[in-house]
Amino acid sequence: MDGESVRIAKDVLSAGAETKICLPDTPEEFARALARRGSRRPVVLGDDRALLRTVTLLHREREPVCGALSLVPIGAPDRLAVAHALGVPPGTVAAARTVLDGVARRLDLLVDDSGGVVLDHLDVPAARTLAAAPPTVWDTCRSLVRTLVRPAPAPAALAVRTHRLRVEADGVLLSDVDTPVEGLTARALGGAAALTLVPAGAPPVHATAHTLTVTGPDFRYRADTTVSGPVRRRTWTVRAGAWGLTLPAGEGVGRRLG
Repeated sequence: MDGESVRIAKDVLSAGAETKICLPDTPEEFARALARRGSRRPVVLGDDRALLRTVTLLHREREPVCGALSLVPIGAPDRLAVAHALGVPPGTVAAARTVLDGVARRLDLLVDDSGGVVLDHLDVPAARTLAAAPPTVWDTCRSLVRTLVRPAPAPAALAVRTHRLRVEADGVLLSDVDTPVEGLTARALGGAAALTLVPAGAPPVHATAHTLTVTGPDFRYRADTTVSGPVRRRTWTVRAGAWGLTLPAGEGVGRRLG
């Protein structure tokens, strides 16, 4: 959707290296192009979903252990949060130059028992948002009249949703289904997963583990930008240094360095 940024990235990359450009139209074409890369180093021009799709495919063929991946982030800002959290510089030119001059850093993965991966952030269960129907002209007029004749009421407090989940970290029980929780987050950091469990009406519980298992009534979870489920049980395992990402050299950037 941003042809100008793609053109700029291609120009910068082609000026500094021998490149082969692939423009796949479907996920299947994308997978075939990646599988036929040979000795070439893959460079992805796209957003967080494109990065996640690439790492997932590479993980399934066990390639991230050996190879390094590069990314030129292109897309809406809200679709590039993972890339920037990992240390990829914003801006097409800066990111393309990093592909040529950067250093491959080893990063951790959270891998679930269905083959899915988490690059940055796991939320259990996935946060839900409800979109209101767009107001009609008449609704807007009535709202304006009410505002003119009396003060608008204070917004009602949002109800906190709780969930019945059994959470185990390295086999140690952190919470059972009889204790309602508001949610659980996890990030792979330094060879382990940093966990934050939020019980309803109680302070958060922090822990680190190599394996996280969540069991409960059908729940959905968010892995970076992708919502999966519903499932009744899922286990995530940390894979330390499981993939490489090209980041700026000499700046110590990147949240998880292997």
